[in-house]
Amino acid sequence: MKPEAFLPDDYRPAESEPFMNDRQLEYFRRKLVNWKQELMDQSAETLGNLTESGRNVPDLADRASEETDRALELRTRDRQRKLISKIEAALRRIDNGEFGYCEMTGEPISLKRLDARPIATMTLEAQEKHERREKVHREE
Repeated sequence: MKPEAFLPDDYRPAESEPFMNDRQLEYFRRKLVNWKQELMDQSAETLGNLTESGRNVPDLADRASEETDRALELRTRDRQRKLISKIEAALRRIDNGEFGYCEMTGEPISLKRLDARPIATMTLEAQEKHERREKVHREE
């Protein structure tokens, strides 16, 4: 792993720079690490809430409401777990030099797309093509 590149606090990747240079890679690495930490903190909070809400509620309506809330929290937690694994995969792509390039075409993924969704593995065009293909197969 390379040493961290210096990044000013207001740094944003620019199209005028060489694509996926050290500064851009460090920017996205930090963005992913911070996002992962936020999700981990939220997960810990969710687990605390689930433990706290495990009490026996005698009123049926209250109990049903609590069970619904619990199911929603568990679904949210499951989505967060899947997102964390995608973040970890993106961090591995940074380490092995594959980050920022479409897994289908090998073309660079736009900086705008990566900034909005740093776990993206395809260009917007490849993603749309993939989703259209998926939809056709689902309808068959």
